[in-house]
Amino acid sequence: MSEWKSKEQLTELLCSLVEYPSITGSNAEIAIIEYLYYILADKKYYQKHPGHVSLHPLEDGRQLMSALVKKEGRQETIVLIAHADVVGVQDYGSYQNLAFYPKELTQELRKHIKDLPEDAAKDLNAGNWLFGRGTMDMKAGLTVHLSLLERAMEGDFDGNLLLIAVPDEEVNSQGMLAALPILKELEESEELSYKLAINGEPMFSKYPGDPAYYLYTGSIGKTLPGFLCYGKETHAGEPFGGLNANLMLSYVAQEMELNGAFIEEVEGERTPPPISLMQRDLKHEYSVQTPQAAVAMYNVLYMKQTIEELNEKLLRACERARPKIIEHYEKQAANYLKKGQTSSFKPTVKILTYKDLYEEAVKRFGEKEVDRHQNLLINQRDQGDRDFSTLLVQNLAALCKDLGPMIILFYSPPFYPSVSSHSDKMIQHGAQVAMDYAKEEYGVEVQEVEYFTGLSDLSFIGPVSSKSPIENLIEQMPIQGKGFLLPTDVMESITMPIINIGPLGKDAHQWTERLELSYSFEMLPKILAKTITHFFETPEKG
Repeated sequence: MSEWKSKEQLTELLCSLVEYPSITGSNAEIAIIEYLYYILADKKYYQKHPGHVSLHPLEDGRQLMSALVKKEGRQETIVLIAHADVVGVQDYGSYQNLAFYPKELTQELRKHIKDLPEDAAKDLNAGNWLFGRGTMDMKAGLTVHLSLLERAMEGDFDGNLLLIAVPDEEVNSQGMLAALPILKELEESEELSYKLAINGEPMFSKYPGDPAYYLYTGSIGKTLPGFLCYGKETHAGEPFGGLNANLMLSYVAQEMELNGAFIEEVEGERTPPPISLMQRDLKHEYSVQTPQAAVAMYNVLYMKQTIEELNEKLLRACERARPKIIEHYEKQAANYLKKGQTSSFKPTVKILTYKDLYEEAVKRFGEKEVDRHQNLLINQRDQGDRDFSTLLVQNLAALCKDLGPMIILFYSPPFYPSVSSHSDKMIQHGAQVAMDYAKEEYGVEVQEVEYFTGLSDLSFIGPVSSKSPIENLIEQMPIQGKGFLLPTDVMESITMPIINIGPLGKDAHQWTERLELSYSFEMLPKILAKTITHFFETPEKG
């Protein structure tokens, strides 16, 4: 008997998932994966085949789940990918305690509809939207995937379905990276032949108020370049005796923030420009000494660009910032100093990559001594990946401090490769089936877009669309091999075609996050079932 078929049933299932406050890194992130395991283990299929649903530990104690439904005599397998973690809820303000209770939150918002932005208020009045953290991103997609798994248990598909539910998509994608060897192991132990992967990330609007429906045949790439500005410290009473790292970073920010030079356009699709995700100095306590070091990290998205091309643009931004930093200092010094006075400090700014800095440190102190410094930091580590990446760079800068003032370019996790199956004939035919069915059955026009711009775990399993070797980024990533590992060998061994067909929602990562219920839970499950049936029926690949 189907438990996850009707709109009402799926809404109840979604609410049960949302009620786990599975913020990335929280205990509830572990608990929701266990909940998924137990509600599936209770199904008759898994009582008969208990080995087909399993929990798999990550090194940090979190878990991912695999759930396989096999069709007797078939090897062809479609992989369903979903993440169960969500971002935090500080943005909910006075509604924070209701953020994980969609029905109650939606009801409460009706009482305070004037608090809502106009578009959200309009949807609330329409009566077919459910508000709450994770309703859109992406527990609705996970809900639909569970319903597809149930259909497979009932024999609806002429092939195997394998659901991979992971943690940590919202931060470092450690869940998906840990899933890659599991996929490889299942492929061999269960004699599976992976045909493609389907993700259920929600469709993202291209602009505020965008009414269109989308599916995606690829996923955008993301890098997180960092700039560590290492200045010359001085006393606040002698401000022209050094160069403030905060001043340096402010000019880098002007060259990076929303810079159109980084926008990439491919067949009418455009990447958003870079935006700062973190910017601060690295002083740990208050004093009247100026900050010696400051760091900023930027969200830089790409489609087909190479890492070398991105590096060139990033370094050019530093080159443009450099004369402005020096000019600012010299102009203000000239205004301050009295006639006949001159400053003995003459600022210069060197621009280096992390690789340049590491090689300079090795040249000066030897590889063993540099590794000793870095290993000491590793053994004492109590920071997250981004802060620890910064610390590794700052440590090398301190070893070579006479090179300063300097700006050092480096990369930090997470890194999402740009992937695409846009030119894959099987994926194109499947996407057309989905679009035709949506239009014929429901009058809904769904458009195919090559790159999903919200970032997804498909980046670690799909065909890479940039010709740039990942090694070009890894050599500028100080944390690689120091408590973080991007498993390039496994990523290359488990590649398959990809597509993302997900629910309709709005305002991911905002307090007005919400899900539209009719498309998401009445139309989408049938569109996906039709598309999966087509994929199993067609022998085409590539």
